[in-house]
Amino acid sequence: MERRKTADQLRSARWFSASDMRAFAHRQRGQQMGFRREEFVGRPVIAIINTWSELSPCHVHLRGRAEAVRRGIIRAGGFPVELPAMSLGEVMVKPTTMLYRNLLAIEVEELLRSLPIDGAVLMGGCDKTTPGLLMGAFSMDIPVIFCPAGPMLNGRWRGEVVGAGTHTRKYWDAYRGGRLSGEDLADVEGISTRSPGTCNTMGTASTMTSLTETLGFTLPGATSIPAADSAHPRMASLCGERIVEMVWDDLKPSRVITPASVRNAVEVTAALGGSTNAVIHLVAMAARAGIDLSLDAFDEAARRTPVLVNIFPAGGYLMEDFYFAGGLPALLARLSDRLDLNAPTISGKSLGKTIAGAQCWNDEVIRPLDRPVTEAPAFAVLRGNLAPDGAVIKPSAASPHLLQHRGRAVVFDNHGELTRNIDDPGLQIDKDTVLVLRGAGPVGGPGMPEWGALPMPKRLLEQGITDIVRMSDARMSGTHYGTCILHVAPEAHVGGPLALLRTGDEVVLDVPERRLDMLVEPAELERRRAAWTPPPAHYGRGYGAMFETHVTQADKGCDFDFLQAGAATPEPEIF
Repeated sequence: MERRKTADQLRSARWFSASDMRAFAHRQRGQQMGFRREEFVGRPVIAIINTWSELSPCHVHLRGRAEAVRRGIIRAGGFPVELPAMSLGEVMVKPTTMLYRNLLAIEVEELLRSLPIDGAVLMGGCDKTTPGLLMGAFSMDIPVIFCPAGPMLNGRWRGEVVGAGTHTRKYWDAYRGGRLSGEDLADVEGISTRSPGTCNTMGTASTMTSLTETLGFTLPGATSIPAADSAHPRMASLCGERIVEMVWDDLKPSRVITPASVRNAVEVTAALGGSTNAVIHLVAMAARAGIDLSLDAFDEAARRTPVLVNIFPAGGYLMEDFYFAGGLPALLARLSDRLDLNAPTISGKSLGKTIAGAQCWNDEVIRPLDRPVTEAPAFAVLRGNLAPDGAVIKPSAASPHLLQHRGRAVVFDNHGELTRNIDDPGLQIDKDTVLVLRGAGPVGGPGMPEWGALPMPKRLLEQGITDIVRMSDARMSGTHYGTCILHVAPEAHVGGPLALLRTGDEVVLDVPERRLDMLVEPAELERRRAAWTPPPAHYGRGYGAMFETHVTQADKGCDFDFLQAGAATPEPEIF
């Protein structure tokens, strides 16, 4: 690709290269930090946006990886500067990392805008960091490359494959049902997550990094390299080298993300059997790039393209197996007739040229199209009088016998009420019940926590019943499984129909027909609506109040309305 920029056209030149007092002061302060003038004047200044944290096990190794990135930047003639950003470790952050995805996006956008940065390496991988980093970068629109944190190593316990998240729920339910002792549970606790890195299942983390690679923002094959593998720091160094070239070529996100690349990502989501969270994040990411993406696109892709990646929770392998089977390039090659191979990538080549020659080395891990992991689709979008704006279910991780179901609703208004009462012996609940949680959406949660895999009542677990239909306006961890209806929109907290459902009402789920209804007469619903009053706000001030006021609903990506509209933010003046 022909170089588009000269040194005097670098964005950082506005800070460092002028012959005025302001530039003199900038160069002075750079030298105050021990940098030679020649190191940062006339060279691309590259931000290493690092979401490292000692409370994020997915990212705890990224401090070291930043040094590898730095090596690559220097080798290519750039000037590296490490900038810490909010680390959204999925397990530790409360009430939910989703509350802060948009804050990370704002932070990234404003870090890149307010400082003399020509390009950036985005370091993350845990669920919300990937979309948060990219959403901010898309809005700022300077060259960026994503350096994925990588999945943790495969887990084993007493000869059984153990995947993070998926088996957490499985073993916990076995313990609650009396099939696993406390000593065994403690043993699993200490052995199932063997290394730093993101969940080794096809949960939200690996789904989103895979989609980032599909969109063209990583080096080929980067997303499946295990965090502890020696190939990972080598990849990080190559990210540093490539971003310098991208700055000279002015290869900005607006030249990479296109309607074609978004369509490719939706198709790949279906083949991955990926996390339902991808629906929300990809809608939000596309919107930041000015691309409209509807829920129906996911449903259509899932009807067309089966689940090919045989990884928990839909399959039987883990991410390390995916890596050795050929990783995402192998999957993309297998899907090549369903993708737009002319879509651009940060490599400077088209997607087709990037994956040319990619092969699958294990047909059990990455299945051929004529032998999918499951006949059930990865996603289905449901609509009806309970979800006029849509709800999402993952049939590939659900119980087949429950995909057409009619049952009596048992409704809980908040997560605390559910947790306190789910094991009450007096709770009228059986295998046909539709268990409902509301007040867990974007505003109601607050932040739409991953409460959607509602806990099974202990009484049913003791009877050997491990799944019933569960419904909420919450999200669900991509590592979890079960017949869970998620993202019901509009949510109950803002007056969606879910707010009008009562215990004892009949609910009808028909996944083949994509229907979700409550069997309540319209006149009765109108009476209930007239009696409904909005719940009080969670926050009276601060970021939480801003979130409640401006967050969009699940079908629109849960971004802030003011970040998806309006003219582009101008570059800062330098006086």
